[in-house]
Amino acid sequence: MMAETVAVNVVTAEGLLKQWQGHRRLTRRVIDAFPEEALFKFSLGGMRPFADMAFEFIRMAVPIVDGVSTGKWEDLGVNHDRQKPTTKEELLQLWDAQTAELDEKFPRIPPHRFEEVDKAFGMWEAPGIATIQYAIDNEIHHRGQGYVYLRALGIEPPPFWERE
Repeated sequence: MMAETVAVNVVTAEGLLKQWQGHRRLTRRVIDAFPEEALFKFSLGGMRPFADMAFEFIRMAVPIVDGVSTGKWEDLGVNHDRQKPTTKEELLQLWDAQTAELDEKFPRIPPHRFEEVDKAFGMWEAPGIATIQYAIDNEIHHRGQGYVYLRALGIEPPPFWERE
Protein backbone atom coordinates (compact mmCIF):
# COMPACT_ATOMS: atom_id res chain seq x y z
CA MET A 1 0.00 0.00 0.00
CA MET A 2 1.38 3.41 -0.99
CA ALA A 3 1.07 6.37 1.36
CA GLU A 4 -0.68 9.39 -0.05
CA THR A 5 1.42 12.52 -0.31
CA VAL A 6 -0.35 15.62 0.89
CA ALA A 7 0.98 19.15 0.55
CA VAL A 8 1.02 20.94 3.87
CA ASN A 9 1.70 24.61 4.44
CA VAL A 10 3.75 24.75 7.59
CA VAL A 11 4.26 28.45 7.82
CA THR A 12 2.45 31.53 6.64
CA ALA A 13 4.14 34.78 5.72
CA GLU A 14 2.75 36.23 8.96
CA GLY A 15 4.14 33.27 10.91
CA LEU A 16 7.55 33.60 9.26
CA LEU A 17 7.76 37.28 10.20
CA LYS A 18 6.68 36.43 13.75
CA GLN A 19 9.44 33.81 13.97
CA TRP A 20 12.03 36.22 12.58
CA GLN A 21 11.01 39.03 14.91
CA GLY A 22 11.19 36.58 17.84
CA HIS A 23 14.79 35.82 16.89
CA ARG A 24 15.46 39.55 16.53
CA ARG A 25 14.06 40.23 20.03
CA LEU A 26 16.42 37.59 21.42
CA THR A 27 19.39 38.93 19.45
CA ARG A 28 18.60 42.41 20.77
CA ARG A 29 18.81 41.05 24.33
CA VAL A 30 22.17 39.47 23.49
CA ILE A 31 23.45 42.82 22.16
CA ASP A 32 22.19 44.55 25.30
CA ALA A 33 23.86 41.97 27.59
CA PHE A 34 27.33 43.00 26.39
CA PRO A 35 29.34 45.61 28.22
CA GLU A 36 29.88 48.54 25.83
CA GLU A 37 33.59 48.02 25.19
CA ALA A 38 33.33 44.23 24.83
CA LEU A 39 30.49 44.59 22.31
CA PHE A 40 32.83 46.43 19.95
CA LYS A 41 36.24 44.95 20.81
CA PHE A 42 36.00 41.47 22.35
CA SER A 43 36.56 38.46 20.12
CA LEU A 44 37.78 34.89 20.30
CA GLY A 45 39.50 32.63 17.82
CA GLY A 46 39.80 35.26 15.13
CA MET A 47 36.05 35.91 15.00
CA ARG A 48 34.69 39.45 14.70
CA PRO A 49 33.37 41.43 17.66
CA PHE A 50 29.63 40.90 18.19
CA ALA A 51 28.79 44.48 17.19
CA ASP A 52 30.19 43.71 13.71
CA MET A 53 28.03 40.59 13.50
CA ALA A 54 24.92 42.51 14.61
CA PHE A 55 25.68 45.21 12.06
CA GLU A 56 25.85 42.48 9.39
CA PHE A 57 22.27 41.48 10.27
CA ILE A 58 21.23 45.11 9.97
CA ARG A 59 22.89 45.49 6.58
CA MET A 60 21.08 42.42 5.26
CA ALA A 61 17.57 42.20 6.73
CA VAL A 62 15.64 45.06 5.10
CA PRO A 63 17.51 44.77 1.77
CA ILE A 64 16.52 41.07 1.66
CA VAL A 65 12.87 41.91 2.32
CA ASP A 66 13.03 44.64 -0.33
CA GLY A 67 14.64 42.27 -2.83
CA VAL A 68 12.20 39.43 -2.21
CA SER A 69 9.33 41.89 -2.45
CA THR A 70 10.36 43.55 -5.71
CA GLY A 71 12.87 41.25 -7.44
CA LYS A 72 15.28 44.21 -7.48
CA TRP A 73 18.43 43.57 -5.51
CA GLU A 74 20.54 46.54 -4.52
CA ASP A 75 24.26 45.97 -4.40
CA LEU A 76 25.21 44.81 -0.91
CA GLY A 77 28.20 47.14 -1.16
CA VAL A 78 25.77 50.03 -0.69
CA ASN A 79 24.91 48.66 2.75
CA HIS A 80 28.52 47.84 3.56
CA ASP A 81 29.30 51.53 3.30
CA ARG A 82 26.59 52.44 5.82
CA GLN A 83 27.98 54.22 8.86
CA LYS A 84 28.70 51.70 11.60
CA PRO A 85 27.36 52.55 15.04
CA THR A 86 30.08 53.26 17.59
CA THR A 87 28.04 52.86 20.79
CA LYS A 88 25.67 50.24 22.10
CA GLU A 89 22.91 52.87 22.22
CA GLU A 90 23.40 53.71 18.52
CA LEU A 91 23.42 50.02 17.59
CA LEU A 92 20.22 49.33 19.54
CA GLN A 93 18.50 52.41 18.06
CA LEU A 94 19.37 51.23 14.57
CA TRP A 95 18.20 47.72 15.47
CA ASP A 96 14.87 49.03 16.77
CA ALA A 97 14.31 51.25 13.72
CA GLN A 98 14.95 48.31 11.43
CA THR A 99 12.62 46.08 13.45
CA ALA A 100 9.81 48.57 12.83
CA GLU A 101 10.79 48.77 9.14
CA LEU A 102 10.59 44.96 8.83
CA ASP A 103 7.12 44.99 10.40
CA GLU A 104 6.06 47.61 7.85
CA LYS A 105 7.65 46.09 4.72
CA PHE A 106 7.37 42.33 5.20
CA PRO A 107 3.56 42.14 4.83
CA ARG A 108 3.90 43.88 1.45
CA ILE A 109 5.77 40.92 -0.08
CA PRO A 110 3.46 39.55 -2.79
CA PRO A 111 2.71 35.87 -2.01
CA HIS A 112 4.14 34.60 -5.32
CA ARG A 113 7.51 36.23 -4.57
CA PHE A 114 8.24 33.72 -1.78
CA GLU A 115 8.56 30.96 -4.42
CA GLU A 116 10.18 32.94 -7.23
CA VAL A 117 13.89 32.38 -7.70
CA ASP A 118 16.17 35.42 -7.84
CA LYS A 119 19.90 35.89 -7.79
CA ALA A 120 20.04 37.77 -4.51
CA PHE A 121 22.65 40.53 -4.49
CA GLY A 122 24.16 38.90 -7.58
CA MET A 123 25.53 36.15 -5.32
CA TRP A 124 23.16 33.21 -4.83
CA GLU A 125 20.05 31.92 -6.55
CA ALA A 126 17.18 30.83 -4.38
CA PRO A 127 13.46 31.23 -3.88
CA GLY A 128 12.49 34.25 -1.77
CA ILE A 129 11.57 32.08 1.20
CA ALA A 130 15.06 30.52 1.20
CA THR A 131 16.75 33.92 1.02
CA ILE A 132 14.72 35.12 4.01
CA GLN A 133 15.55 31.90 5.84
CA TYR A 134 19.23 32.54 5.09
CA ALA A 135 19.00 35.88 6.91
CA ILE A 136 17.35 34.19 9.90
CA ASP A 137 19.85 31.30 9.95
CA ASN A 138 22.77 33.72 9.66
CA GLU A 139 21.48 35.66 12.67
CA ILE A 140 21.00 32.47 14.71
CA HIS A 141 24.50 31.24 13.79
CA HIS A 142 26.21 34.47 14.78
CA ARG A 143 24.04 34.90 17.88
CA GLY A 144 25.53 31.57 19.00
CA GLN A 145 28.95 33.18 18.73
CA GLY A 146 27.62 36.02 20.87
CA TYR A 147 26.60 33.46 23.51
CA VAL A 148 30.14 32.07 23.54
CA TYR A 149 31.54 35.59 23.93
CA LEU A 150 29.19 36.41 26.80
CA ARG A 151 30.07 33.19 28.62
CA ALA A 152 33.80 33.87 28.08
CA LEU A 153 33.22 37.30 29.65
CA GLY A 154 31.51 35.65 32.65
CA ILE A 155 28.06 36.93 31.63
CA GLU A 156 25.01 34.66 31.59
CA PRO A 157 23.35 35.06 28.18
CA PRO A 158 19.58 35.32 27.86
CA PRO A 159 17.75 31.98 27.59
CA PHE A 160 17.80 31.03 23.89
CA TRP A 161 14.21 29.80 23.98
CA GLU A 162 12.77 33.12 25.17
CA ARG A 163 11.90 35.00 22.00
CA GLU A 164 8.96 37.05 23.22
